[in-house]
Amino acid sequence: MSSIIDSTQSLKFAGGDSGAADDLVQRLEQLNAIGTSLSAERDIDRLLEQILAAAKSITRADGGTLYRVTEEKTLRFEIMRTSSLKYYLGGTSGNPIPFYPIQLYKDGKPNHGMVAAYAALTGRTVNIPDAYTADGFDFTGTRAFDNKTGYRSKSFLTVPMKNHENEIIGVLQLINSTHPQTGEILAFSESDQRLTESLASQAAIALTNRMLINQLEQLFESFIKLINTAIDDKSPYTGGHCQRVPVLTMLLAEAVNETGQGPLAEFHMADKDRYELKIAGLLHDCGKVTTPVHVVDKATKLETIFDRVHLIDTRFEVLKRDAEIEYMKKKLALSGKGKRMDTDEEDKRYRDRLRQLDDDRGFLHACNIGGERMKDADVERVLRIAKYRWRDVAGHEAEFLTEDEARNLTIRAGTLTDEERKVINHHIVATVKMLEALPWPKHLTNVPEYAGGHHERMDGKGYPKGLTREQMSVQARCMGIADIFEALTAKDRPYKKGKTLSESLEILGRMKLGGHVDPDLFDVFVRRKVYRRYAEMFLDPEQIDEVDESKVPGYAP
Repeated sequence: MSSIIDSTQSLKFAGGDSGAADDLVQRLEQLNAIGTSLSAERDIDRLLEQILAAAKSITRADGGTLYRVTEEKTLRFEIMRTSSLKYYLGGTSGNPIPFYPIQLYKDGKPNHGMVAAYAALTGRTVNIPDAYTADGFDFTGTRAFDNKTGYRSKSFLTVPMKNHENEIIGVLQLINSTHPQTGEILAFSESDQRLTESLASQAAIALTNRMLINQLEQLFESFIKLINTAIDDKSPYTGGHCQRVPVLTMLLAEAVNETGQGPLAEFHMADKDRYELKIAGLLHDCGKVTTPVHVVDKATKLETIFDRVHLIDTRFEVLKRDAEIEYMKKKLALSGKGKRMDTDEEDKRYRDRLRQLDDDRGFLHACNIGGERMKDADVERVLRIAKYRWRDVAGHEAEFLTEDEARNLTIRAGTLTDEERKVINHHIVATVKMLEALPWPKHLTNVPEYAGGHHERMDGKGYPKGLTREQMSVQARCMGIADIFEALTAKDRPYKKGKTLSESLEILGRMKLGGHVDPDLFDVFVRRKVYRRYAEMFLDPEQIDEVDESKVPGYAP
């Protein structure tokens, strides 16, 4: 860079062409501005395009190609641009480059015959005034391109891209420097070369940094997926949840981002905001690594490491055996006394007893499955059955159901006792503790808040912190709706079937009216048909029924 500035100063002091000096100064300023924009670009394809476009601009080149060095020791075509031909390949153009990579070595020897390979292998810039008269390099492919397109490839400037470790990571090749007024094709000047070399150096560092950041982000996301895989391996009923909630959260957040009116019109997300929310979504249940499997997988009320309802089945068989023994004893005694009518009564009493035991057994099996809500009469019946007496294998007489069995079978909704639900709920406390303990970089500082708020309620009655709507970000509130809707529609839970769209929206609507979920986000969720887009991605066809949005509780179109 200093040599370019020196050249500019010498032109001025020698009384040279002031216009040329001004032009060079202008291009230097342009180079500085380019360096700033390159460091800010996150997308690799757009970054490569900016590098090539900047090089073409400061040298007034008509065409150019950017190559990247691969692990296979080749130069891969990344971006190709020729302005006069409107020839745009690679990058974000959507047009693939139909050329094979350039081999850096042939038969184990350096491929110095190809100018781009030579620059990559030697680290030297090659400035050729006219490819058709140049010696030492193979321009067969260039001539074939010209014959096919009617183009005339003349001046070439090929510059290696060295990063801060002096490692060649790519090659920048420019074609046909053009006079700004006449359009005449010129050789690339010494100042063109120095400017391009400076740009290539800046670009290489920016590209290396971006690739390093991308690799670190990929590594970080891989660790997150590793955690979710561990949760998945612990319980197949939670792994899908860990993947689906982030998707639904992003669908809703994007719908809000596109909303141009109403109370959420001011909400907007940049790419960094999207990435932050994505990471939060992936980590929202990381605390489940601490949750015991037998609680997460509790498919029935009596399940621990096995379903204890089968123990109760055995007790019923004992009661039926005892009833049979008592019946046979009474019948034998009555028949010895010749009491035929009394024997018939014992037959009926015995059949009624067996029928009652079978009914009670079927009833407890039904209670064991769990459901939306258990009636008071059902609870009373369980407690009545619990007081049956039976004699265990040790000959001790005991109540038919233990205190723990009766407590589990009288769970009002679902399959978890209050104690087990606290164990489940602890996962969000663990999630918050885990995430708040990490040294988050500046662009991810909101991850703990986003991920830790999906069990809060708008009325402050949620957990773990009892936050109100005003204390929560839009992102955290989005995740709360996503977490609930996913749970309602999930078809891989051990204790229930996945609900239909209309059933799920009805429940979610009632939760809006009850102060559970954000009312404005719920309206966007329905109005923008986020539920439908999610359903098409994850639900079974039988779950995707017709939704009459006018009947969804609490929905304000």
